[in-house]
Amino acid sequence: MAKVYLSLGSNIGDRAGNIARAMDELGRRGVRVTRASSLYETEPVEFREQPWFLNSAIEAETEMSAQELMAAALEIERSLGRERRLPKGPRAIDIDILLYDDRVIHTAELDVPHPRMAERRFVLVPLAEIAPDAIHPELKKTMKQLLAETPDRSEVRRASRGGNETPADSGKRRS
Repeated sequence: MAKVYLSLGSNIGDRAGNIARAMDELGRRGVRVTRASSLYETEPVEFREQPWFLNSAIEAETEMSAQELMAAALEIERSLGRERRLPKGPRAIDIDILLYDDRVIHTAELDVPHPRMAERRFVLVPLAEIAPDAIHPELKKTMKQLLAETPDRSEVRRASRGGNETPADSGKRRS
């Protein structure tokens, strides 16, 4: 049984619902979620002219190989309405394999650990919440260390309520 860490994100439609449905679909395909982070409102990076994301990280166990897990993730993305029209653009759901045990995998179809995870607060904040002492197998640092050292300063904050209000909405309610 492999221990895996996945990142889930959505910025179209019912973002929290999309993430919940993705976790349900993972379970139906033999990926048993053992821990899930809080939901986080995250500012878009790279392609910034789009709605904010809701992101989460999960720890899970599976009998699938990393390649089978990637195929299942892509199938779930398609089934939940993901269309790859614009690189880094809006999406109903995004599922990335961050870590697969302590393995390092570099093929044409799959890179594990995720090649940009150490540069992304929207990945590291939720992951450090559930696995602060997990070690990146190439960088030999914990998630807590990677979060402290990342140059990314994009905004990441714990979502309130169901995670479907926008950052502008949440700001209006603060006093």
